[in-house]
Amino acid sequence: MVPASQKAPSEGKQFRLVKFFAWASFIVLVIFSFPFSMVISQQAKEILLRSYENYALLVGQNLNHQVFQNFVIPVYRRYGQIRLREEEQYELMDRVVRNTIHGFNVDLVNIYDIGKGVIAYSTDRGLIGKECNKTAGYLKAVKGESSSRLISSSFELWGLGLEMGGTRKLRTYIPFQDVDPFTGDKGHIGGVFELIQDLTPQYESIVRFQFLVIGLSILIMGLIFVVLLLIVHKAETVIEQRARERRELEAQLHQAERLAALGEMVAGVSHEIKNPLGIIRSTAELLGSMPNTDETQKKLSEVITEESTRLNQIVTEFLDFARPQEPNLHPCNLGEILRKNLSFLEPELEKRGITVSHNIGEQPLELSADHDQLYRAFQNLLINAIQAMDDGGRIDIHVGEGNGNYLVAIRDSGCGISPENLRKIFNPFFTTKERGSGLGLSIVKKIVEGHNGRISIESRVNQGTRILVRLPRNP
Repeated sequence: MVPASQKAPSEGKQFRLVKFFAWASFIVLVIFSFPFSMVISQQAKEILLRSYENYALLVGQNLNHQVFQNFVIPVYRRYGQIRLREEEQYELMDRVVRNTIHGFNVDLVNIYDIGKGVIAYSTDRGLIGKECNKTAGYLKAVKGESSSRLISSSFELWGLGLEMGGTRKLRTYIPFQDVDPFTGDKGHIGGVFELIQDLTPQYESIVRFQFLVIGLSILIMGLIFVVLLLIVHKAETVIEQRARERRELEAQLHQAERLAALGEMVAGVSHEIKNPLGIIRSTAELLGSMPNTDETQKKLSEVITEESTRLNQIVTEFLDFARPQEPNLHPCNLGEILRKNLSFLEPELEKRGITVSHNIGEQPLELSADHDQLYRAFQNLLINAIQAMDDGGRIDIHVGEGNGNYLVAIRDSGCGISPENLRKIFNPFFTTKERGSGLGLSIVKKIVEGHNGRISIESRVNQGTRILVRLPRNP
């Protein structure tokens, strides 16, 4: 048999492992929810960026066609050259550009004169004539390649990829080329279109979506964690219950082993005492009955006889404890056993001023049991309750039924039992009385358990004691 003290660390270690698993799972799930949301939002950003790049290229191509057809050709035919500083040409260009981008999400259109390196036209008139910023996109457009770049003034939150505040604009450079009116083929590059689109609202929607994904992930992970905690709590309860039951069983086994050894010793000693004690008693009775015995000798003989009788009762209790009899089961009435005890103890109850209340009545409380053993067990319990009250009091007896058992509760208003004594109350030879063997409750426990029943005691100092006996109808 492995002691409980040796098994407890292993169980505690297993339980700590379960707790660690619960917390580790929660942390891992929370950590992975951020990359998950980042991947989703990044994919959304890339899709948004590609769609607006394509969108800008289509707008730029259309703008290239419209400007060439509706501005360049008519202006060359009418004026022979393009001079956007002239109000009439500027208004014509502005009308063509604005009609082309009308309804599209374009904030600014600049047309660069690559020969002079300045802005020849802009929807923001204040930019006309300014030198162009020869960025990589601009240089690519000069070579005939279109390109786009996202310009952001936002800041990244905690390095998590969550962009907050600021603006996000898509800048697209498209070469401005001559278009053959008959074939549609593009030729000479005469300038560069710069289109700026404000994507701030769309990116803010993606950021809100990111926070939504993170929030939902944390919520789901939290729910999973709560479930894991409930499982851990249930596991803790089961582990503690099983450990407690095992400790109780081990304690009962050790107690049974000790009691078995003690019983063998007590049986041997009691047997050796009982025979000489009987001889002493019979001899004292004989001496007291002799004709020539005076009063002093008779009194001494009575004292010897009385004390021998008392010692014989103690020795009998020792033998009963050491060699308990198997219950002789037969149908009997639990109510009759209790009423018989109360009738026998009635003079003592009246003498001490103790009142008794009960719900026994005349109802049949049939069970299969040993009538004499149960009578003795309940007599011991009632005598203990009586002896706990020196100045009167009350005893309540309640008999109930449940799950095929009779539940007999005996409550007294006596002095109660201290917690340290309550733990030892069923130990053999333990008593707080000046006289007695300390075997009464041990014998009661043996009788109850011999009927496959259970006995438990609850007590508080100066508040009384409650004893609960559970007896099956058919042991």
